Amino acid sequence: MKRLKLTLVLGIIACQSYAQARYEVAAIAKDLLPYASAVVRNMEVTTEVKDLTNTTYHYKTAVTVLNKNGDSDASIRIWYDKSRRIKYLKGTLYNELGMPVNKFSDKNFTDQSAADGFSMFTDTRFKYYQPAVTDYPYTVEYEYEVNAKQSLNLSEWQPNAGTGTAVEHSSFQLVCKPDFPIRYKEINYQGKAKTATNAAGLNTYSWEVSNLKALRNEPYSPDPERYQTMVKIAPDHFTYEGFEGSFSDWKGLGGWVYSKLLVGRTVLQPATVAFIRGLTDTITSQKLKAKAIYEYMQRKSRYVSIQVGIGGLRPFTASEVDQLSYGDCKGLVNYTQALLKAVNIESYYCIVQAGSMKKSLMPDFASIEQGNHIILCLPFKNDTTWLECTSKHMPFGFLGDFTDDRWVLACTPDGGKLMHTPVYTSADSRQSRKAMLTLKEDGELAGNMVTTFEGTQYDNITLTPGEISDEIKDAVKRYSIENLEIEDLKLSPLKTLHPVNNEEMKFKARDYASVSRGKLFFMANLANRRTSVPREVRNRTTEVYINRGYTDVDEITYQIPAGYKLDNNPLLVTINKPFGRYTASAFLNKDNQVVYKRTLEIIDGTYPKEKYEELVDFYQHVADADNHKIALVKAN
Repeated sequence: MKRLKLTLVLGIIACQSYAQARYEVAAIAKDLLPYASAVVRNMEVTTEVKDLTNTTYHYKTAVTVLNKNGDSDASIRIWYDKSRRIKYLKGTLYNELGMPVNKFSDKNFTDQSAADGFSMFTDTRFKYYQPAVTDYPYTVEYEYEVNAKQSLNLSEWQPNAGTGTAVEHSSFQLVCKPDFPIRYKEINYQGKAKTATNAAGLNTYSWEVSNLKALRNEPYSPDPERYQTMVKIAPDHFTYEGFEGSFSDWKGLGGWVYSKLLVGRTVLQPATVAFIRGLTDTITSQKLKAKAIYEYMQRKSRYVSIQVGIGGLRPFTASEVDQLSYGDCKGLVNYTQALLKAVNIESYYCIVQAGSMKKSLMPDFASIEQGNHIILCLPFKNDTTWLECTSKHMPFGFLGDFTDDRWVLACTPDGGKLMHTPVYTSADSRQSRKAMLTLKEDGELAGNMVTTFEGTQYDNITLTPGEISDEIKDAVKRYSIENLEIEDLKLSPLKTLHPVNNEEMKFKARDYASVSRGKLFFMANLANRRTSVPREVRNRTTEVYINRGYTDVDEITYQIPAGYKLDNNPLLVTINKPFGRYTASAFLNKDNQVVYKRTLEIIDGTYPKEKYEELVDFYQHVADADNHKIALVKAN
């Protein structure tokens, strides 16, 4: 009995020592701590494709959270649906010394719908767990396994998924039968995959990294794929929700989408076909016919996200959308295609990675997971036109900043082909403002201001006029002019092939100018001041990336009170840099008016990291000039 007790005690001590040796915070190498809020102590990811309808993912991770900013690294979110099942999950929390303090399991997870707030229905759910720990540092170790009934969308490996996280060790292994060929793309990975055959005769592909330092959050950084480590996987043959297929490039993937997911989905009721033909039979231009059909679709339907089973990839039929008058991006694009087809206008169903950050499909690596949205392309000869079908208000032929300037996949009868969406240059994306204002001796400002918005700045304001009270509230927030009272506001969107949004505003603002010792002081820049400057970053590691260019032009004329003159030097600033140009001036003209003019052009692109300090300096000079105050004094 004594020997048994001694064995148990020694066993407990051994287990505690093992935990301490693995997860003691003091054991983390000092060179991994700079910029780190969390450290991945160990991550083991295994994907095993057992057959085309049976893929298992096994995850085992231990993360040490050093401070509150690292809490998100300790959170666990596992999504599932009827074709993706969680087999088990468990975990342990450790203190700073690496000693276990608590265990958790499935019952400790929150289980909720993955509905995004605007989805009509989704069968996707997720389990979520956030350790309730306030004593830092701490470590969470967890393990879970998921089984998926598909082999098309294989999870990628990303050991340092975000900034502020260092990695002691992370490994990824893909296991599959010899008759399941795969393609993979290594991004920022030092080395090559290790390939082998295991004891069961299965092919294995392995990657691992050690001692990755935390990436610092640097303003104006490019797409993380430019500098973070990851491995993407794609199958040559697969099954997804009962649909089999194969592809090795974008042509093959687009062909599968067209022939398996889209074929037969554009059939409409004869009455709808007759209506569309009647709607457009007096229009001779194919493009104007398409415009009439697009605007009809916008009036009739609305966007509702629907993600159920194969519905995540396959659109509802055109007749269903026509009957219900709603659909998701896939359904509305397919429906618009069907309406266009009724009058023999060709169009392409296009897969795109949408978002404010421009992100293209990789030309040299085809995989279904790279796209998250569908848009429509009309390949008119020498006049390719693009449509965003989920918006009720977007002008015909205008994409805006959600899907512009990126490579997308057009799914055609001849297979897939990569196409590039329109580029809105800094000159195209223009905001122009003119104002004629009167400044009173008590500091009140009143007058009229007209602003036009073009290109990606088109939707800087509400696209369609609503209740005037709501529009006024939005404008008051947008301009941040103290004591602003809007007396009249008119919004006039011009939905031409080159759309322009017009805003006309009549307003007043009491105490716009401050009065002190017989002088008047006021900001020359009324409504477009830069108030923030990028923080300084020493020893920057990433290139400088400006995602979107634009041009702002302001001309504000102030009729000043009679008998007053400038009491400070006229403003005159000119700055020219590779990434931007800025001019600002303010002077008193012969009509006793202070005329303020400002032009700021930001040029999108990628610049050497050494240019960052120059960019900060540029914005500092812009902010300083934007805050120039006019001083007026009574003439003798």
